[in-house]
Amino acid sequence: MGIYGMVTGKAGKSGFGSASTAEDVTHSIDANHLTAIITGGTSGIGLEAARVLAMRGAHVIIAARNPKAGNESKEMILQMNPKARIDYLQLDLASTKSVRSFADQFLALNLPLNILINNAGVMFCPFQLTEDGIESQFATNHIGHFLLTNLLLEKMKSSARESGTEGRIVNLSSIAHTYTYPEGIKFESINDPDGYSDRRAYGQSKLANLLHSNALSRKLQEEGANITVNSVHPGLVTTNLFRHSGFGMKVFKAMTFLLWKNIPQGAATTCYVATHPDLKGVTGKYFGDCNIITPSKFATDNSLADKLWDFSVKLIDSLSH
Repeated sequence: MGIYGMVTGKAGKSGFGSASTAEDVTHSIDANHLTAIITGGTSGIGLEAARVLAMRGAHVIIAARNPKAGNESKEMILQMNPKARIDYLQLDLASTKSVRSFADQFLALNLPLNILINNAGVMFCPFQLTEDGIESQFATNHIGHFLLTNLLLEKMKSSARESGTEGRIVNLSSIAHTYTYPEGIKFESINDPDGYSDRRAYGQSKLANLLHSNALSRKLQEEGANITVNSVHPGLVTTNLFRHSGFGMKVFKAMTFLLWKNIPQGAATTCYVATHPDLKGVTGKYFGDCNIITPSKFATDNSLADKLWDFSVKLIDSLSH
């Protein structure tokens, strides 16, 4: 889209641009037949995506760590829309045990699953390891979502087969994927505090989201599964993701204020990619401002994507033994 499009809100080929909101891009969509899971759906663009998809008729399951915030989000949406079909289930993406528990609970509900929006994330965290011994940004942003997606994939395949409706997986990446470690993914030292950079570790995790999308997209195409997988950059949106950022980010925001989106605009690309009929069959792409954009060279490296896939599988397997 470029800087001009970001500042002016000028629409791209899709008919939408940086000024479009989640309500705008779903205006004509009837989602009554759809069930969607949104991770991190208790605040910011995740909450807005949950509200708008519920408004369009989808049955939305908010998956988030804090039960109080989860239930408050559910109640807020119901107050605005008493007919909304909205539920909350607890999910802590930093814990593979919690991810497995969430998947078990969801599958026990015997609902279909048409849309999975891997939205939750942490950003610029000081170095710390999760209970599984994994660096927290890589664990939360990539490994948790990688495992969650794999655990729900058979349900998504069966839902697509039985309904004839295309399943869609949307991974929230970021333009920050371009600012990672020199080798892209630090396979040999993911959990090493030496040389840790909170910014580069975040970029690494967002690159991992793109690589995950692209590898899974290829696998599903080879199988002939009726599921698409795409990544989105939501844009520069002021949310509580920035709680770990300092003075430098405040200066950056002041200098780039024309480029920042509000939350309804920030949720637009997610909702567009998750629901819009124009994207039927479109998979393995990266979207910004509701239009296809080009990611980094690392992000389009299939061998790196396959290496990350194998690495992630082995890492998760090592935790369950």
